[in-house]
This record gives sequence, C-alpha cells and structure tokens, in this order.
Amino acid sequence: MLHDDLLRQAEALAEPITALRRAIHAEPELGLHTPLTSAKVRAACAHLPLTWREGPSTTGLVATLMGEARAKDGEARRVLLRGDMDALEMPEETGLAFASTFAGRMHACGHDAHTAMLAGAAELLCARRADIAGEVQFMFQPGEEGHHGARFMIDDGLLEPRADAAFALHIMPNSPHGIVAGKAGPLLASADRFEITVSGDGGHASMPHDTLDPVPVACAIVSAIQTMVTRRFSVADPVVATVSKITAGTAYNVIPDTAHLLGTLRTLSAANRERLREELAQLAEHIAAAHRLTAETVIVPGFPVTVCDARAVDLGEAVTAQLAGEGRFQRLSHPIMGAEDFAYVLNEVPGAMFFLGVAQEGADWKSCCSIHSTRMMVDESVMPLGAALLAGCAERFLARGFG
Repeated sequence: MLHDDLLRQAEALAEPITALRRAIHAEPELGLHTPLTSAKVRAACAHLPLTWREGPSTTGLVATLMGEARAKDGEARRVLLRGDMDALEMPEETGLAFASTFAGRMHACGHDAHTAMLAGAAELLCARRADIAGEVQFMFQPGEEGHHGARFMIDDGLLEPRADAAFALHIMPNSPHGIVAGKAGPLLASADRFEITVSGDGGHASMPHDTLDPVPVACAIVSAIQTMVTRRFSVADPVVATVSKITAGTAYNVIPDTAHLLGTLRTLSAANRERLREELAQLAEHIAAAHRLTAETVIVPGFPVTVCDARAVDLGEAVTAQLAGEGRFQRLSHPIMGAEDFAYVLNEVPGAMFFLGVAQEGADWKSCCSIHSTRMMVDESVMPLGAALLAGCAERFLARGFG
C-alpha cells in the first residue's frame, strides 16, 4: 500500500519535530513578520532539496519540492501543504520548561505544532522524492491570528503557479488523542468585526429629557441584534452576532454624547455574510433615528468562510485510515463558528483542513484547556501522525488526484 511505512518513518522523526516545536514555542512572534520563526524553519529544512520563495508583505515562506518520478496517468499535479507560524498576544501559564520567553506572547493556538508538523512532512516527502510525481508547495505562513497572512502571501504571488489541491491541519487540545476530524462544505465561519457609534446630545444625568441619551439607544440596539439573528435568518444557514464591548460616559452624573458597540459577525455562507452586514447597519440606523439620534456602523472585514472540498475530505479520511486504522477519522456533524485564514487558500484551490486531537492519551479530553487558553497543552506524541497525514495527503493526491 502507498502509505505502509509512512507513519513509521514519521515516528522516527519525533525528536526533531518536537525540538522544532519547542524552539518556536519558546520565542513566539506576532503578526505578519515572524523572522525568528522563519529562520528556525529554514534551518530545520536546510539539508532538504527545496527551493524557497519569499514576498515583500510578510516573512512567509513557500518551499517547493519537485518530484522525480513520472505520473502513472501522465498528469503532473501540484499540491500545497500549509502551516501557520504566528502566536497570540497573551501570557502563558503552562509551566513548561520551554514556555514563552517573550512576555505577553504565547503559542496558544498550536501554530508552533502546525509549523513543526509541516517541516516533518517536508522531511518525509523529500526522502521519497524519487517516487513522487509532481510538485509539493510547503506554505509556512505568518499572520493567521487576524492579520490575513494567507491573503498577503496570495497577493504577493507566492502561491503561483497555483496548486491543484491544498491541505492543512489544526490541532485541538480538547479533542481525543490522535483523532482526525473534518467535514465537507463549510467547516469554519467567516468573521467580521463591527463597530457602531450611537451619537446624541449629552447633559446632566438629572435632566435626561433635555438630552438625546445614547446609552438606552445602544442597549436597544444590542437587544434588537439578538432578535434580528433569530427572526431574520434561518437556523439552516446560521449566523452569530455578538456584542462583546460597550463603552459610554465619563462620570456617574453625566449623560454622554456617544456610546460605542464592538462585536463580531459570523456566518457560514457568503450570501448571509453580506446580508448580515447590511441588516446590522440598517437596524442600528433606524433604531437610533426612532429616538432622534444617529448611528454609524463600520464593518471591518475578517476571514471568509472556510469551505472544504468533499473530494479532499474523502482523501483525508482514506489516508487517515491507511496510516492509523479505521475509526481514527471522524466526520463532524456541524461546522465550528470560529474562523481561519486558510479560507483564502481554499477560495482559490480545492482542498480541506482537518483537526487533530492532541489531548493527552487517556485524559478526560473534554476537560482539557482549549486553544487560546493560557494553560493550553499539546501531547507532542501525536505530532508524527500529523506530519504523516500531511505527507500522505500530498503523496496520494500527486499519485491519483482526487480519485
């Protein structure tokens, strides 16, 4: 079988994969520019027969492997594998020996593991270069945490020539050890940020009738948003609108001139994404107008919906079964309303993202700290499986396409 020894070879790389993850974890970097992390990736892969490209907008890297075999069906294919490199602006409270040495920064979303597993996949595939037909692009991407790193790398032309399929992994620390999960269609939501400013005319708190008080109007908008979601949008194509911050006023006895709302909009379809933006602005404007105030809505676009190709998900399930046995792949029953900028890649290339459970083996995984927790932990013994899965998806697609 195609993958008979792939997992065994990945397990032999456990030490360098783990070492790279820990080195990246100890020095987390933020945003679009992660030079220390990029340098670690380059050093870990320096001995491999890869060609490297960089763009002007980020420190992202694309390493390319050219296979030496001829495709049996005569079709030379190209596949992309992606790992993200940036961390979060938050403290770490894990107590690990390799915990963050940079105050207020932590790899709490698993990008250190994603990058290390991708480097492991590169090692595996380079070792099999003579048997590989086609091209593999290894996309080491910064700026996933809200910075649109994938979009910048695409705009810089780093994904050209365009791959025929793309795959990525995301660890889940509160999912069962070694379980791979995915689903066809929408996997993760779009995520936009909204800001609403309600403007009135402030004054003394004892004389609200002489003012245009923005505070109760802002509260009315918050309540109306919830009604809008449940009464204007079908549960079959769900949306989530969350007001996460309200600010107004300077003193207990002063009615302010303005009130500000901040929140997120999440959808599972492009149509609802556009409609939700329009409905929100209309709702805020009209509620304010009913009280003789004004409301301005600003939408800050975030990531689009992450949509997985059904053929790519089937391929990932087949590869998981070959590597780890039947029952190790789980089809998710519903999407997750979080967001991912791998969505930009999947807008351009058919493919899929899979989740890899990294809870400690035998642990009560439901009680484990989730991603974005200051105490998030990763069972590193699962990482060779992740590297093998990425490599296996690439090898199988290059050999057979989605068939």
